[in-house]
Amino acid sequence: MPSDREPFVVVGGDAAGLSAASKCRRESDREVVVYEKGSWVSYAHCGTPYFVKGEVDELTDLLSLSPDEVDERGIELCRNHEVLDVDTEARTVSVAGPDGEFEQPYGDLLVATGARALTSPVDGTDLDGAHTLHGLDSAAGIRAHLLDPDTDHLADVGGEAFVDRERVERYGAMDPPETVAIVGGGYVGIEMAEAFSTHQCDVHLFQRGAHVLPPFGEAVAERVEAELRERGVTLHLETEVAELTGSEGRVEHLVCTGGTELDTELALVGVGIQPNTELVADEPVGTGPGGAIVVDDHGRTGVDGVYAAGDCATMEHAVTGEPEWVPLGLTANRAGRAIGSTVAGDPEPVGTIAGTGVLKAFDCEAGRTGIIDPDRAREAGFDPVSETVTAGSRSGYYPGGSETDVTLVADRNSGLLLGGSIVGTDRAAIRVDILATAIEQGATVGELERTDLAYAPPFSPVWDPVLVGAKVLRGSVEAE
Repeated sequence: MPSDREPFVVVGGDAAGLSAASKCRRESDREVVVYEKGSWVSYAHCGTPYFVKGEVDELTDLLSLSPDEVDERGIELCRNHEVLDVDTEARTVSVAGPDGEFEQPYGDLLVATGARALTSPVDGTDLDGAHTLHGLDSAAGIRAHLLDPDTDHLADVGGEAFVDRERVERYGAMDPPETVAIVGGGYVGIEMAEAFSTHQCDVHLFQRGAHVLPPFGEAVAERVEAELRERGVTLHLETEVAELTGSEGRVEHLVCTGGTELDTELALVGVGIQPNTELVADEPVGTGPGGAIVVDDHGRTGVDGVYAAGDCATMEHAVTGEPEWVPLGLTANRAGRAIGSTVAGDPEPVGTIAGTGVLKAFDCEAGRTGIIDPDRAREAGFDPVSETVTAGSRSGYYPGGSETDVTLVADRNSGLLLGGSIVGTDRAAIRVDILATAIEQGATVGELERTDLAYAPPFSPVWDPVLVGAKVLRGSVEAE
């Protein structure tokens, strides 16, 4: 049985981990210890493309909490301490720190170890000039690589007390690249295409599938692809990258499976991430989609007293009711906060997810939520009906409006709203929150159509694009 006399131990000092630690300390007098194997804690990973671009001045601007602020909350924060092993029977963790290894007992344990960037199946990613973007040190290295060698790189990136100085200095000594290759057309690839273009690079983006942003659907992908091409990004669709090659340990070429080559001085590999679950691989916690740790509605694993949250854990999907792995920032923060409350003695569910996400590609905005792919909807037991409409973002007579594409998916039999996507240039992405709310509430497409959304010419036409989509889709569902 868990003991309040033993501390609440958290492995991982980012979104989920420090949200849980902060909530537990705020709601109880429980001792809380957080182990973080790196130097950085509590940072906004989603802001790193904008740091590379130059819209965010310093790495420390991306911190939600500094180490000093964590200490002020009464949390024992141990940076540069790696948890090597968990013994759930003895309720201890093995920790390696600057002063050696030791055993730490726990009453409750939160595994918030996050995820890491994938590089396979691309070979040659160990060459200098081959980057991934996962963590502040990787962002610092990329930004240093893009700037002139005469720049004071450590001062430019900021956070000198935390940053990987060797990486910054190594890449800062290199000449800025003229040609950049991006492998992968997901969130990272699209956002970094804009960042690299701002640095006047010739940007080439390689995507194995027929379109970028597969989770967003074809309507969004086509609009985003058109925007990228208009901004000078060269797209290589249905093109698989095999390896990066070079001499003297530096990237010089990108080689595709069909033999096509591109000369490049910098390659960014953004083909996805993998949850860090090795710590509990030998414990009976159970894993699910994506290899992430399966948890219940309160973030509990299959082992008494052990919780998991963030990019290493699943959450219940609002549409299917099944475990799903969607590693996004709000998911981690919300789940961590709920677990902290539960551990403090006030049980709180972690909630469900709909996979809601938004991104910006130059002036184009896109959002998605729920289940959009018809094959996935059928696998979940639904009979999907989909419609895509184009509508104005504001009243036609009011300046500043633009065409907004809305795709909605509903179940033919029940009319249940399953998912949707939105793309446009005038406040398009934020409209996806309407769909996410409807999905979380289990609304039908008819109920969405009858939603009393705000109307005023500067903000929306009488029939908001979301309502237009719902009206058209409802007609298709009822016509069957």
